[in-house]
Order: sequence, then structure tokens, then C-alpha cells
Amino acid sequence: MAVSAVDVALWDLKARLMNVPLGAILPRFRSAVPIYGSGGFTNYPRDRLADQLAGWAEQGISRVKLKTSRRPQEDPGRLSTARKAVGDGVELYADANGALSRKQALYWANRFAEEWGVCWFEEPVSSADLHGLRLLRDRGPGGMDIAAGEYGYVLRDFANLLEAGAVDCLQADVTRCGGITGWLQVAGLASGLQTDLSA
Repeated sequence: MAVSAVDVALWDLKARLMNVPLGAILPRFRSAVPIYGSGGFTNYPRDRLADQLAGWAEQGISRVKLKTSRRPQEDPGRLSTARKAVGDGVELYADANGALSRKQALYWANRFAEEWGVCWFEEPVSSADLHGLRLLRDRGPGGMDIAAGEYGYVLRDFANLLEAGAVDCLQADVTRCGGITGWLQVAGLASGLQTDLSA
């Protein structure tokens, strides 16, 4: 993480010295990328959850994510609140932060998809459980992407997820994976295996 911080600072310095935005000096293939609003923490009361997610939807952000599975018995109410707040035109993402067992995750994946239209399930099981992630990817509902990787630190962490076929979308956090240089390496791995990458 310390290396990540130094690397990001050096990339930022380079962009400042060149007097351009950082994005202008990075390799890019598109002029825009889709984004999602990430929050919806489990300690938020439902009115705050609704306000946050609806606020993003009102700004034109067509994908929003909320945390789930800390207290699974509360998830149906929270997801109903979320769906009502954003409407049917916004994609709903769920992030369990690895809180579930494989069978629990499969159960909730099906409910999430059927009842609330959730189409992205992040870390339904621990990121270290490559077989569990692959199980969810193979046996979960069609149209639901399985995502993981934000806790990857070295290139091997990401290669393991990709080689196991554990994710539909690989994640990498620039503050953990070696900074922008590390993130570009992860992007190369993902691209080589035709796997989406979320920063």
C-alpha cells in the first residue's frame, strides 16, 4: 500500500508537470467508461440509504451498489428500499464483502436476482475462496456478474482469480495493487483473458 501511494503520487506529478489531466497520459481505448455509485452501507438507516442511491440516480448514474449480508435478515427490506428509490431503470449491485458461505451466497444470489433485479454480486464469499466464487459464477442466476479482487495486492492475487475463472469482472484498487503502474499490469492480465475490469 505504501508503494501504491508513492506510485500514484509519481503519476500525479508527471501529469502536473505535463499540465494535463492524469487520464490524458494513461493508455486508453474509450472516451468514456461506465461508472457506478458505491455506498449503501449496512449501518445506514433506510431513509439515508434511499437518499444516497436516489441521489446518484438523479445525477444520471445508472448503476448503484449497496452493502449486504452483514445482517442478512435485514437485506430484503434494504433491497426493497433501494429498488424503490432508484426505480427499474437503474442497475442494482450488491456487495457482501465475503460475509456468506457458499450455500448462503447461492441462495441470496437467486433471491437478489429474482426479487430485486440485482445483476452484480461482489464478493459473495471471501475473495480467497476461488472455488466458491467459481461456484457462484457457474451456478448463480444468469445475468448476474460475480466480481472480486479489490483486496488484491500483488499481480499473483489477480492471476489466481482469473486462472480459476472465478469472476466475471475483476476488481483492482489502485491504493492496494501497486498504484497506477500496478493497476495497468492488472488491466493487461484482464484484457488478455477478455475479462472486464473495475477500478
